[in-house]
Amino acid sequence: MTTMRVLRCQPSQLRASTSRLISDRRPGPLCSHRTQTHIKTDYRRSYHRDAGLRSLLSVSPEVADAVATNKPVVALESTIYTHGALGELDLEDIVRRHGAVPAVCGILEGVPTVGLTPAEVERLVTEGARKVSRRDMAYLVGMGMAGQKIHGGTTICGTMILARLAGIRVFGTGGLGGVHRGGQDSLDISADLTELGRTRVAVISAGCKGFLDIPRTLEFLETQGALVATFADGRKGDIDFPAFWARESGSKSPFVVENEQQAASIILAQERLGLESGMLFANPIPEEHAIPRAEMETAIKTAVREADEKGFKGSQNTPYILRRIRELTEGRSVTSNKFLVQSNVARAAKVAVELSKLLGEPAVGTDTTHSFPVVSGIPRSSTNAKDASSKPESSHTANILVAGSVALDLSCDYTLGPATSGDPVSPALHTSNPASISQTVGGVGHNVALAAHKVSEEGKVRLCSMVGDDIAGSTILTSVEASGLDTCYIRKLGHEYPARTAQYVAVNDANKNLVMAMADMCIFTRHSFPTYWNSAVAATKPKWLVVDGNWSEADIRTWIQAGRKHKAHIAFEPVSAAKSERLFAPSSEKLTHKLGIYPHASVDLATPNQYELAGMYAAATRGEYFENPGWFEIIDAFGMRGARDRFVRLTSVDMTNKGIPVQTIQLLPYIPTITTKLGSDGVLLTSILARDDPRLKDPEEAPYILTRSVNDHPHVGGVYTRLFPAAEKVKNVVSVNGVGDTFLGVLIAGLAQGGKIENLVDVAQKAAVLSLKSRESVNDELVGLKAELREAVMTA
Repeated sequence: MTTMRVLRCQPSQLRASTSRLISDRRPGPLCSHRTQTHIKTDYRRSYHRDAGLRSLLSVSPEVADAVATNKPVVALESTIYTHGALGELDLEDIVRRHGAVPAVCGILEGVPTVGLTPAEVERLVTEGARKVSRRDMAYLVGMGMAGQKIHGGTTICGTMILARLAGIRVFGTGGLGGVHRGGQDSLDISADLTELGRTRVAVISAGCKGFLDIPRTLEFLETQGALVATFADGRKGDIDFPAFWARESGSKSPFVVENEQQAASIILAQERLGLESGMLFANPIPEEHAIPRAEMETAIKTAVREADEKGFKGSQNTPYILRRIRELTEGRSVTSNKFLVQSNVARAAKVAVELSKLLGEPAVGTDTTHSFPVVSGIPRSSTNAKDASSKPESSHTANILVAGSVALDLSCDYTLGPATSGDPVSPALHTSNPASISQTVGGVGHNVALAAHKVSEEGKVRLCSMVGDDIAGSTILTSVEASGLDTCYIRKLGHEYPARTAQYVAVNDANKNLVMAMADMCIFTRHSFPTYWNSAVAATKPKWLVVDGNWSEADIRTWIQAGRKHKAHIAFEPVSAAKSERLFAPSSEKLTHKLGIYPHASVDLATPNQYELAGMYAAATRGEYFENPGWFEIIDAFGMRGARDRFVRLTSVDMTNKGIPVQTIQLLPYIPTITTKLGSDGVLLTSILARDDPRLKDPEEAPYILTRSVNDHPHVGGVYTRLFPAAEKVKNVVSVNGVGDTFLGVLIAGLAQGGKIENLVDVAQKAAVLSLKSRESVNDELVGLKAELREAVMTA
């Protein structure tokens, strides 16, 4: 019986981004569940083949997360254990030691599975498994659907199919099948070759098995359009394609690669060119373990002749030849076989690592949204592998996905004024000042997500963000996990990225009013992973996607586009006056997604303060957004002539003179609902009313109807403008950090539960007041507003 010993290491930050795994991810950072995945990507050159398997594929959370976040992943076949005789290879351990995630593929009880655990592999070995190639896949899966659970060990061909479906690009194995000697007459040709012609996976092997017809195998692969290259390993000139146990075969390799970086570049080029054929990278057996070509050829000729004389054909041919070669070489072929497999797997891991580096920064002008299948799914219990049909314990779908910053916040509160003054004062410039300094986890995205999490009934809130590989990043992850907020999508960048965890330092006067702040948020503008952003949205399928202004202009548009693609409502939190302008950055090649206009607006809601509102308005003016004919059409439908008196009536003379109502009206065609936070003056809600909006006919809402459509516009019914007074005048402010973020978090939590925004603003303001009274950015007492928010949601 073949056995396997695998050292299965738990990664320090295992985030199952499956729910785009897929996957996004997605359970907590140390997940013990497997994910039942459904590949639901609509990428430019769709992988249409085997579509039926996509609703059945099971991917482990670790593998799912690695695929979604472009970590190095190496697929491994299961027949090497179920039908081999190689003993304890420790292949998974080899993959991990070289910096990649192993993914053993097979059929477990009729379920195509990627990321088999050692215990599951042992079940395949001890309970028996059929050898599975392309032709066998539907039979085993179909029988499983019919109630007959059959195990299967996947061959190279079968493993390629499952790897491709799971989005894995690199596969490490032993030796490839090929054209058998005399194959021109018998047509005995391995399915591995035709699979290489149609399935885009990079296979790292020691060439094809040496007893095959290597020249015809290479010719067949050329006809199939499969790229074949051999690692030079320092050799110059023409390089032989290897012959499994021997480093040379007498046949020149069609192409040569010098190192893993070149191989990774070729894999990425194949993908971005949209070429669906596979790639074979031949890795010659290490010289110290090779058997001389002449010696091997003698043993092979004897074994092949005897097999032919004894009538061993088809599936019986290869096992007989391998057994006879082992006898003729006195077991040396088996020893060499073990070393070559281990060498191939190590090489595959190195290639996967180099490919991961390339995938971290997308090529300029390249659409990486569809570079690999994005998986989404439902975790299933792995405590009892036989209970594959049990009801899922949890799901990674979310009501709210917040895409924004997480940072380590330092709050410096000035504590002492001059001895001659009894009034609170600001700290003095150009000198040291006494202060009370506190450290908390903040960041706009984090605060919004945490506030929403605390008042949400089901707790389905996810935060997608980034931290560096530093002390601040580790502190943040520990704190966020302790708060109960899901960390599946907080991506920790490795040392290959020069990224510091974001930090924010606020200096407040003795009244806790902000004097100045310094923010280092470069991690969010210097590092972009659009494929991962799309994966997170596809995996969580949120009702609301909140995007904050800390991202680059291009990433803000990427988030919005991903949200729209998956039918999420979009909220934009401007963060600051300067960052608010990023939403209305001038169109360029980098901004592939253009902002839509009502009724097809890209953003549904924005929550600026008056300074951020002015920043968005100025950016939109500079970017000529107000010159768009579609914008004019919506503005004309408002019928805003002579509206100053109405602005004054609904807001105030001061607000009207500052231009706040006018700025909101001008931005409405691009953002149909705007809640402007005005501090002690409350919140101004401005919104486009659709033609069938019940508020147009509700007498109680009549005072807030700024205008009604005058030109029978097919979509615009009017404009709703309502000033909500401040919930409370707070005299003893503890901290202003996170106040606006808390407001948005609670507002979005109510909207995600189906509430009407005009019924939610007061509750959101009460939440903001709690943050004013707390040193934490999000007050723990927020949970006390759950019932009030629920009541507001239920209000007609």
